[in-house]
Amino acid sequence: MRVYKLTFAALAVVAGLSLTACQNDGTGRSDPSSGSTASSSGGGSGSGNSDQGGANDSAGKGSGGQGTVAGKSSGGQGTTAGTGSNGNGRVGRCHTDDLQITATDNTIGGDPDGTVAVQLKNHSGRDCSISGYAGVDLKTSSGSLSAKRTGAKANAVILKDGQSTAFGINYPINKSGGSGVRVTGLLVTPPDETKTVTLDWPGAATLPVTDSAGSPVKVGPVGSAGQGG
Repeated sequence: MRVYKLTFAALAVVAGLSLTACQNDGTGRSDPSSGSTASSSGGGSGSGNSDQGGANDSAGKGSGGQGTVAGKSSGGQGTTAGTGSNGNGRVGRCHTDDLQITATDNTIGGDPDGTVAVQLKNHSGRDCSISGYAGVDLKTSSGSLSAKRTGAKANAVILKDGQSTAFGINYPINKSGGSGVRVTGLLVTPPDETKTVTLDWPGAATLPVTDSAGSPVKVGPVGSAGQGG
């Protein structure tokens, strides 16, 4: 029995030594594994940085892409706005051929003078600007008679296609009972233009004969709504 006990004890010692050796091997393996884990963590952090860097690159590219698109979009809008602004800011003046010019009697009963309204309608297909006084001459049996400006302030008017503006011509009514001066036609030259339009005279057939200096016919500025000023 003693022999068996010693043998069992010896076996127990050997088993204990083997277990210790195994634990030492495990610990030895654990260190490199722990080191590998740190390295992996470092690599992971590095990969994270790389990923983040990639994300930053991607974000940078995305931002650049957006910046490019925004730039193009902004440029496009700028161009559009520029074009619109230029169209509004650089409206050309109304030329004679841009305007349909008509004249009508606009005399109001009780007024001491007669009035002819001259309408200018834009039919050019574009906006145009008009400002100032038109040149007005009456053709009469005694020759040409130029209208005198009233001196009223002239404001710029922008006419869209199809829109109209007007000015008035005031003239004295012949109440003398005589034949007077017969009016045979009306000549209108839009402001800043040299081309003249000839119209029928819609007002009274004659003007009174006068010996006073200057013209008895007066013209208001464009935009004076058919009144001579």
